[in-house]
Amino acid sequence: MVLASILNSNLLNLSQVADTVAASGADALHYDVMDGRFVDNISFGLPVLSALRLYTKQPIDVHLMISDPLRFVERFAEAGADLLSFHIESDSDPAETLRCIHGCGIAAGIAISPDTPISAVAPYLSQMQKDDFFLIMTVYPGLGGQKFMPQTLPKIQTLSEMLRRENLPVHIEVDGGINAETGMLCRQAGADYLVAGSYVLGAEDPAAAVQSLKQPCG
Repeated sequence: MVLASILNSNLLNLSQVADTVAASGADALHYDVMDGRFVDNISFGLPVLSALRLYTKQPIDVHLMISDPLRFVERFAEAGADLLSFHIESDSDPAETLRCIHGCGIAAGIAISPDTPISAVAPYLSQMQKDDFFLIMTVYPGLGGQKFMPQTLPKIQTLSEMLRRENLPVHIEVDGGINAETGMLCRQAGADYLVAGSYVLGAEDPAAAVQSLKQPCG
């Protein structure tokens, strides 16, 4: 699955951005939320998500890069999130945050920053439900347009092997510096959700960019 990140898109016309995402063949729209505390940046919030939800029929994948995600889970679900991820490094209790997201009836994701070991998510594997996901950051969270960090590939592979051993029907999403080349490396390591921002929305032909991310693994 390809998810198009709107973080560095044309913010003056998000309806046009949503149309471009839909026309490109991307499977979902990726929506980054930053609070200026968990990361040193501030992005979109609830009103913009609500407006996008009213405009587009595409699934919206909301990535919370905020200090206290548990406090906002229900509000982001009500505003239109179809998938909702939070960071294991945040101040909220991960087990309670997962329960809250599941209680809202949407897919839950645990995001993992580059310096956090995969072992940090092991205690929560038993809570993961069908269609939930782990979001492995392949750049440091907070800013779009960063270069892919190849040292994150072993983490994807380790997590993929862990999920196979536990026979868990959940997904691995990657976000940061994704293009045709790095996307293929991530998929070969075990990822099945690719988040791409400028590679898709900055392309002359967004549909071709999306298709390049969907090419079969060699």
